[in-house]
Amino acid sequence: MPTRPLVGVIACRREVEGHPSHMVTDKYLSALRDYGLAPVMLPVWEDIAPAEVEALTERLDGLVLTGSHTNVEPQRYGAERAPENTRADLDRDALALALVSVALARRLPLLGICRGFQEINVALGGSLYQAVQNQPGKLDHREPEGDKATRYAPVHDLEIRPGGVLSRLFEEGRSRVNSLHQQGIDRLADGLTTEAVAPDGLVEAVSVTQAEGFTLAVQWHPEWQPREHPLYDAIFRGFAGACEAYHRQVAAVTA
Repeated sequence: MPTRPLVGVIACRREVEGHPSHMVTDKYLSALRDYGLAPVMLPVWEDIAPAEVEALTERLDGLVLTGSHTNVEPQRYGAERAPENTRADLDRDALALALVSVALARRLPLLGICRGFQEINVALGGSLYQAVQNQPGKLDHREPEGDKATRYAPVHDLEIRPGGVLSRLFEEGRSRVNSLHQQGIDRLADGLTTEAVAPDGLVEAVSVTQAEGFTLAVQWHPEWQPREHPLYDAIFRGFAGACEAYHRQVAAVTA
């Protein structure tokens, strides 16, 4: 049986049953496994050393920076904490921002989702709105009340820019996506290309302009029932294909 490409999935640091824990919600791991990949959780520590980051990635065929209930520490992009920004994970910040540069240097396929989308922007020098709903002319992008089906249902249109990574994966110029975030991109980092925008102009998808490998990050949550949504399916198919190609390339070099 062929070996599945190994994909690192960043953890979040939370307390579970009174103990500090590293955790990843199942929807990310299940989605990756469903598309033929072998996900492995990457633990996080604030004091992680560069050598440890290199070691974590050297056997990987892809990397996913997931969503989270926490936010990137605003000092990372030179801002003071807003009252609405109440949840931090400094351990994850340290690893996530380090992983971006290592992944790009290794040409490792990289997929960012929600917090991961924001981490990539911050890692490359961009900044974030800490409360998009307070910005003039912006929609309220926070998740609606209700059960999971309601919270993850598509709620706003998405305009996909032509000629980019996302448009090559999904030929239609428009779609509808879910929205479960309070933060969003304020200043787009140099070196990122806008792939899609919401009706209010908020950046919803980016790629790394000069990346030599697959890089895509999205503000919404395509890991939620991706087989049932053509755009989400296209994203996971594209990422899985890139991981498989990377896996084959590494295998050929080491054979």
